[in-house]
Amino acid sequence: MNIMLFHSTYGLRPAVHAAADRLRAAGHEVWTPDLFEGRTFDDVEEGMAFKDELGKDELLKRAILAAAPYSERGLVYAGFSLGAATAQTLALGDDKARGLLLLHGTSDIAENATVDELPVQLHVAEPDPFETDDWLSAWYLQMQRAGADVEVYRYAGAGHLYTDPDLDDYDAQAAEATWRTALGFLETL
Repeated sequence: MNIMLFHSTYGLRPAVHAAADRLRAAGHEVWTPDLFEGRTFDDVEEGMAFKDELGKDELLKRAILAAAPYSERGLVYAGFSLGAATAQTLALGDDKARGLLLLHGTSDIAENATVDELPVQLHVAEPDPFETDDWLSAWYLQMQRAGADVEVYRYAGAGHLYTDPDLDDYDAQAAEATWRTALGFLETL
């Protein structure tokens, strides 16, 4: 599988490279574009401030330019938190998308979004301050209405970015369960 993996608001940190290596070890080809052009952050507030300074349109433009050379191959779009939101936006706009793997995040869905049974898997903490229960319920229904085939996995007690071992959110048990399930999902595509 060809996977475009987008980083979180922390930037392209070691955890993203480790995730890409894990996916490559399972036989996938993986790209990890640096949408922040080398900037990384130690706390979410700094990362969010930089993302806001950069602007949503510029971030999306960078993501599209990163994915464009490979989209003909039929990409699986994936990402962490902000990167998941970015991946979702690209996958819903790419009729050749093979799948969508969301780790720790979702995004708004355009009213007119439609996909042809796009396989989608979401892994998220429970509770998650950025992905509330009400939001996730509405998101799930909107994704189904758009035509996606959605699976949602919740991890009780885990922090928001629980797959990143360098953050306080890290939860080893939830992270391993996520990767085991995600790798199984990718094998079905």
